Amino acid sequence: MNDGNTAQPDKAMRKTVGVSLSLLLIFLGLWSSTNLVEGLDATEVMVIQYPSGTLVAATEPGWYAQWFGRVQKYPLRSQFSFSAFLDQGVEKDESLRLRFNDGGHANVSGVISWEMPTDREHLIMVHRKFGNPHAVEQQIIRPTLESAAYTSGPLMSSTESAAEKRNLLLQYMQDQAKNGAYHTRTVTIRVPDPLTGIEKTVNAAEIVMEGGKPVREQESAAKVFGINLLPMSINQIKYDSSIEQQITNRQIAIQGVQIAQANALKAEQDAITTEKTGQARAAEAKWAQEAIKAQKVTEAQQKLEVAQLEAQAAEQYKRKMILEGQGEAEKKQLVMNADGALDQKLAAYIEIQKAYAAAIENYKGNWVPQIVSGGANGAVAGSGAQQMIDLLSIKAARDLGLDMAIQGAANTAKK
Repeated sequence: MNDGNTAQPDKAMRKTVGVSLSLLLIFLGLWSSTNLVEGLDATEVMVIQYPSGTLVAATEPGWYAQWFGRVQKYPLRSQFSFSAFLDQGVEKDESLRLRFNDGGHANVSGVISWEMPTDREHLIMVHRKFGNPHAVEQQIIRPTLESAAYTSGPLMSSTESAAEKRNLLLQYMQDQAKNGAYHTRTVTIRVPDPLTGIEKTVNAAEIVMEGGKPVREQESAAKVFGINLLPMSINQIKYDSSIEQQITNRQIAIQGVQIAQANALKAEQDAITTEKTGQARAAEAKWAQEAIKAQKVTEAQQKLEVAQLEAQAAEQYKRKMILEGQGEAEKKQLVMNADGALDQKLAAYIEIQKAYAAAIENYKGNWVPQIVSGGANGAVAGSGAQQMIDLLSIKAARDLGLDMAIQGAANTAKK
């Protein structure tokens, strides 16, 4: 009876142990399956530490043998916030503190992206020194930015950082964070006081240059570990209240100066405009007179040229008439020399005869006495008129040099 009771608990125990062993085997199978291989996403890099202590860097996406080793993954690229805004990064103000060479303070807020190294040497170095992404940000990225902010502030005054050197502040911080802090020396300079405008002496940091490049005090920690810092973005520079008031006063003063300068420039420009307008009007009037003068000169020139042409034409006409007269006279002279001016003499002789005939015709008296005593024998009564005509004709012919005798063939033959 007792033996039967004892066998039942043993059987139940063996069953319980079997179930437990089965569960243990299942657990070990699942555990071993998850520790045999590990997948790597394209946005990550990882380091696998095998049980033997060997470290393997994986940078290309795919599957890798884990062999029960420990895997640590890092983002290939991430963004670190040093912002004062609670919706960026953690829910607290993580802005960086700045101190300028005039003693003013400010907090600079922004974000910066960073990239993990993809070469084995630097990736293993980062993993051995820091072990996880959060440590990288807190022990490399943030201290590097804090150092850059600390060494950039003394390179300018607080008012300069808000005005003419605003972009330089970003440039200085970014360059020093990426490549290392500048080696600087302290110099004494005189700058105008933002409130009074009176110059005062301050100590300022000056970058030591060599070969046209800044000398580095130390290499950036990010550069040492092969971490690439991308250009940072600043979203706010919050100054202390006293500095904010100085900046406001300076801006008001600058605006006043700018307005005064603008008014002076406007007045000067108005004077120049008035002068130029007067000069333009004077030039316009002058050139209007010059145009009238040019027109008058042109007209006078035209008249002169016309008169010269008319004079030349008259001279040519005169020469023509003289030449024609000379030709006509020479022609007549030649004709006269050829026939002794026979035509003219005959014409004159005819006119004389006409005059004699008209005179005799109109004469009503007696041409001879009515009583003639002792007259010559053979005289013909009533021929006195004819005798008068003959005498006058002979006289006219003699005067004209005419030989009224007609030489016959006999006379021609005599010659």
